[in-house]
Amino acid sequence: MNKIIGNKKELSPAQREELLRTLKARFEKNMSRHKGLAWADVPARLEANIEKLWSLNEMERTGGEPDVVGRDKKTGEYLFFDCSAESPKGRTSVCYDREGLDSRKEHKPKNNAVDMAAAMGIELLTEEQYRELQELGNFDTKSSSWVKAPADIRKLGGALFGDRRFGHVFVYHNGAQSYYGGRAFRGSLKV
Repeated sequence: MNKIIGNKKELSPAQREELLRTLKARFEKNMSRHKGLAWADVPARLEANIEKLWSLNEMERTGGEPDVVGRDKKTGEYLFFDCSAESPKGRTSVCYDREGLDSRKEHKPKNNAVDMAAAMGIELLTEEQYRELQELGNFDTKSSSWVKAPADIRKLGGALFGDRRFGHVFVYHNGAQSYYGGRAFRGSLKV
């Protein structure tokens, strides 16, 4: 179980070791997601960022299957996305944000995507990032994922989600208060 010590979010040494093994195996199994990158540099960067390692574990624990999808050339940070085939199962049945949740009069879900992501220390994928992810494989062919809604859409009560159907990636709109058993959210994390 993850623990929070004071304000620090950290894993036990055994949890860190297990997570690093899982991430390495996924990295090596899916080399097409991170062409030109080598695993050798990733563990040291993760170990130097204990809270981000905790966030990656939260992504893993909730079914996101995080993997490296790129590296920032300026900062050297590795970029992780949730790469599970379908929207992460441990994050389903949530509306978009707190305002959407609070606007529901009945049948309220237990949580919302924006607050869950913040608690995990990650960001929701933007529409652009969601489309980049879909270039790496076929994701959300039976599910859908909330993506970060632009302020102008959110101001009008809307939110965005994406999926892949009929061989194409679609981004649609819904009211932010909506939630479905087959919709969760995908996150990103820079380390």
